[in-house]
Amino acid sequence: MRKVSIQQDQLLIRWMLTAIIALIGGLVFLLLHIPLPWLLGPMTAVLIGSRLVKVKLYWPAYLRNSGLIVVGYTIGLSLTVNALIQMGRQLPSMLLMTVLTLVLSALFAWVVSKMTGIDYPTLLLGSTPGGLSQMIILAEETPGVELTVVTFFQVTRLIMIIFFVPLLVFSSLFGNGVKDGSGSIIHITAASWGDLFPNILIFAVAAILLANIGKNIKLPTPFLLGPIIATAILSIAGVHGPQIPSLLLDVSQFLMGGYIGLMMKPEQLHNKTRAVLFALLSGLVLIAMSWVLSFILIAFYHASSVSSFLSTAPGGMDQMGIVAHELHADLSMITGYQMFRIFFILFAVPPVMKWLFKRRFMMRQMNKERRA
Repeated sequence: MRKVSIQQDQLLIRWMLTAIIALIGGLVFLLLHIPLPWLLGPMTAVLIGSRLVKVKLYWPAYLRNSGLIVVGYTIGLSLTVNALIQMGRQLPSMLLMTVLTLVLSALFAWVVSKMTGIDYPTLLLGSTPGGLSQMIILAEETPGVELTVVTFFQVTRLIMIIFFVPLLVFSSLFGNGVKDGSGSIIHITAASWGDLFPNILIFAVAAILLANIGKNIKLPTPFLLGPIIATAILSIAGVHGPQIPSLLLDVSQFLMGGYIGLMMKPEQLHNKTRAVLFALLSGLVLIAMSWVLSFILIAFYHASSVSSFLSTAPGGMDQMGIVAHELHADLSMITGYQMFRIFFILFAVPPVMKWLFKRRFMMRQMNKERRA
């Protein structure tokens, strides 16, 4: 018993040191006004700290899962009746945009794989434009995938989108961010802690319950999808879901950032210079591809260039939603397209990738047998 107690104390000390390093990273990124400071800051600080300190850093998976539950809840709140109606009306174009984006990403990953020698499944997950946390979790759950490469490509893409997309939509290319013709203005009020209770308790129980059920039935990214489904069902049923205070959202990003930073292992990157070059190129290709695809939405639905581009941009709902709100763009349209892509990637992509990787493995085995 004493040995177990000592081990637990050591884990606690290692985690406290990791948390301090992550906190410093978050504060530095916050002071420098870097976007998503409580996700990217802890991620960067823990990544660097794990190479500098002699103590082996530690970050338990259940903390990451707790952060995912909060993120899943916030995404689930966006799945309103209006959002579902919007998705239903434009379902064919949503499917077309998502499939075209994924096919082009898969082709680009194949080209990069041939040029760099990096395993194709790894590059495929690294190039797939899902949310950062979702794709990293998928990579973690997929055998044989190099998590560091996936994380590196996804983080590079996210940083480029965070900086480039706002610059593009505020530029003269999009009319300096002219107000959208739809006039869809969403007024966002700051959430307070008092507004959370008592309804948040209902959502918390439902979210945790479905997260664990999802884990038991092997649902992909259960601690994200479970809360999304639970929150959406309760919201559509008429139960009011309170907005999460910004502090709690920051904490959830902090819990995920520390875990992701510890999972990244740059020393496992083969040919670092080429990896950096192609990661940057991958981000640029995805942004350019989204801009081209946005013209299809303009032609079919006469949407503004800003709303169309933000709908197809390979960023997350939260980042694109912030930019859309600043420009008074059609938030329901943008949320619908971004949400459809997230759900499509979370539900459809994992089984397709598993089938693809299994088929690829079997073909390799057959080739080995023939050579033998």
